[in-house]
Amino acid sequence: MHRFVKPRPFVLWCLLGFVVSWLISCNPGVPTASNQELEFWTMQLQPKFTPYFTEIINSFEKKNPEISVRWIDVPWEAMKSKILTTVSAKTAPDVVNLNPNFASQLASHNAWLNLKSHVPPEIQQQYLPKIWQASTLGDVSFGIPWYLTTRITLYNQELLSQANLTIPPKTFAELAEFAKIFHNETGKYAMFVTFVPGDSGEVLESLVQMGVQLVDKQRRAAFNTPEGVAAFSYWVDLYQNDLLPPEVLTQGHRHAIDLYQSGQTALLSSGAESLTSLENNAPNIAKVSAAASQITGKTGKKNVAVMNLIIPRDTNKPDDGVKFALFVTNTENQLRFAKQANVFPSTVEGVKLYIEDLKQQSESTNLMTQARKVSAMQLEDAEVLIPSMKNINKLQQIIYENLQAAMLKEKTVEQAVQDAADTWNNVASTMNNR
Repeated sequence: MHRFVKPRPFVLWCLLGFVVSWLISCNPGVPTASNQELEFWTMQLQPKFTPYFTEIINSFEKKNPEISVRWIDVPWEAMKSKILTTVSAKTAPDVVNLNPNFASQLASHNAWLNLKSHVPPEIQQQYLPKIWQASTLGDVSFGIPWYLTTRITLYNQELLSQANLTIPPKTFAELAEFAKIFHNETGKYAMFVTFVPGDSGEVLESLVQMGVQLVDKQRRAAFNTPEGVAAFSYWVDLYQNDLLPPEVLTQGHRHAIDLYQSGQTALLSSGAESLTSLENNAPNIAKVSAAASQITGKTGKKNVAVMNLIIPRDTNKPDDGVKFALFVTNTENQLRFAKQANVFPSTVEGVKLYIEDLKQQSESTNLMTQARKVSAMQLEDAEVLIPSMKNINKLQQIIYENLQAAMLKEKTVEQAVQDAADTWNNVASTMNNR
């Protein structure tokens, strides 16, 4: 007869250690000291750019064998909710691709690594100054600039000729006259621009281009001025004089593309990166289209949109994250990506080399070449027109809703401006008191 012998505590700990080790080794989802990965998220770049990133990551890992990179591509529409969830749970990726507008909302909550203490000044200076500054909130630099896009004006030469017009407008003042002539001659609208609060920020940017300051240093409304009233009046007058399609109040920027591709409008404010879609979806319209600089106001300011690489503050691999982000955004790698994606680099040297390459190309009637040249030549003067700050999307909503009320004659322009300023100041007071 065998007597049961109670295991000693030492034996139990050995057995427990063996079981835990076995479970970890059999579960690839649990990181160990030997398989720690750097997690890198981008927005909707697969499968088109899979070969590019595969090569970039392989090159980085060869130069840094102690670091492995796991690339995850997230659909555009899902990124905001995913990053908010992971930041809240402290499980965010180590490097993530975001734009300054959205990233600034979390920067105010100290969600991102402050790059001023992780990127030496001499490296910071390699990027275009205005572009680096666009991802700065107070004393915090939260984004490493990656690639840029800037708007241009595509115009339908055939439609212009029907109205005896030869060149597109360069300024908003010229646009008002152009829109009137074009509508009178053809019965069509010159262009579409959306006033849907949650869509494109193009109208908000136009206010800045017209000389309007949106907020002051205390983040209170600074647009309740004669310049602000004039800018509101500009868009209200265009709408009330039937020089804008009525659906500008209900349809987003996607509708602007649809109208242009169907030959219903003469002008489209877009980026060179969208031309492939135009050539595929509306080849006949593409054939009669040409590219011109973006329409601006009396300031002459031109917009640029920035994509950044950002390192969450809670990462346990901040140095590796910064190293990888700087590798992806160095001049050599930016230039390669820019040429493949029809976007633009954000380093000083990258822009210089990009423009030199364009100048060496022979004069071409190819629409893509035209568009890239026009876009590149705007980069030196271009800047991020909307300030990086918390609740900037709320400011856009307030301004757009009051603009709509004035366009529908529910308010005077002056009352719309005053109401927008008062509503925003209530939001700003809440922010400032936190």
